[in-house]
Amino acid sequence: MLNKIVIMGRLTRDPELRRTQSGTAVTSFSIACDRDYKSQDGEKETDFIDVVAWRSTAEFVSKYFTKGRMAVVEGRLQIRDWTDREGNKRRSAEIVANNVYFGDSKPREDGGAQGDQSEPAPYGGSYGDLPSGFEPNFGDQEEEDGNLPF
Repeated sequence: MLNKIVIMGRLTRDPELRRTQSGTAVTSFSIACDRDYKSQDGEKETDFIDVVAWRSTAEFVSKYFTKGRMAVVEGRLQIRDWTDREGNKRRSAEIVANNVYFGDSKPREDGGAQGDQSEPAPYGGSYGDLPSGFEPNFGDQEEEDGNLPF
């Protein structure tokens, strides 16, 4: 079976980092995604999609993303049944994020866009967003003799 979803939108609020009783990091946030078409009254409609990220992805999102930041979320759709305080049965849909990528360039401190960073880095964000000394690892693509495997 296949359950894979990719969405791109802006965070509607700052991510909330929490920890389970066992210490596992979990972050929840919401993404606003505009629909590709306009409604009958000529207005664009927006979907607000709940996302939950676990472990290192949760810590990454809570550290580097804030309200209004563009994000690309790759994960799976999860439907949860739960009971509210009044005893009513409810159902919620959310995305469980496997990966979250930057969908825009790093914003400047003064709120403006950075000059020449309109082209995102290969992983979806600007390299300036990463901690100093970090080098992206795109897997072991080189063979022992230094040649690429393709």
